[in-house]
Amino acid sequence: MEKITLDKVEFQLKEYHDFQWVHTYGEAFCVFDQTGSGCIGLGVENGDKRYFVKIAGVNTLEAELNPEESVQTLKEAVKLYEILRHPNLINMLEHFSMGDMYVVVFDWAKGDCLFDHWNFDFYAENPQIKSPSKKYRELPVEKRLESVNVLFPFLNLVAEKNYVGVDFYDGSIMYDFDTDTTTICDIDFFREKPTINDMGENYWGSKRLKAPEEYILNETIDERTNVFTLGAMIFHIFGSFTEEEIRMRYKSCCFLPCSIEQWELSEKAYEVLRKAVAPKPEERYQTMREFQERWEILHG
Repeated sequence: MEKITLDKVEFQLKEYHDFQWVHTYGEAFCVFDQTGSGCIGLGVENGDKRYFVKIAGVNTLEAELNPEESVQTLKEAVKLYEILRHPNLINMLEHFSMGDMYVVVFDWAKGDCLFDHWNFDFYAENPQIKSPSKKYRELPVEKRLESVNVLFPFLNLVAEKNYVGVDFYDGSIMYDFDTDTTTICDIDFFREKPTINDMGENYWGSKRLKAPEEYILNETIDERTNVFTLGAMIFHIFGSFTEEEIRMRYKSCCFLPCSIEQWELSEKAYEVLRKAVAPKPEERYQTMREFQERWEILHG
């Protein structure tokens, strides 16, 4: 294990890497190093300009990919950020190799990640500090509806470009509480269609939100999978779940909606979402646009 100090930040990796080249962009002021992707993210500032520098192949402590796989995944992700450019997706500036590493540089996007798992211990030790997820859930309903309505057009674009969202969850979303801006920040594992679940139960994604086909080897992953994911996400935004209900979801590998009694919006909105998260893909909305149209009748 190597402890690395770079300007204002410290982080640990399984092996040493030299990051002095980062000073081309400025001084590091924050780091995101607890990732399963084998990447770290550095916030770098130069005067009033800020960048997000994503670096693959550095063997993070929690890496689920080896360095070579991490580099290959990030290289393949570059075309996703080019093809799926959208006003609410972080803007990629450039990408290049740096020794055994691969680097992608983005404009800095203000906001807090809505599932910042690397801070969970901190929140447990400091209950007086609210997590971004909790702050988000306490926003007025109208602000949360505006935020949700950003996700539909982006996922429509994904479908129109013949791609499917993979590992898309609240950890892929940032919210700026000062400007009420929603930003999509991580699409590295999205895939071109057609595609299948080639990993079985361990297919990418949060067990709080995964569709049934995301647990079954060789099942088709398509637009209807994304309908389920977004429906489950909206249930989390406007519904309440006990810790025991969420634990059971991890144990049983099965998403279940909250009860209608724990739902903030109308019964009609609840039923729209129930269709989105139907266990069988053929029982859901067949396209994201169809889902969006049904949702917008109530909350457009």
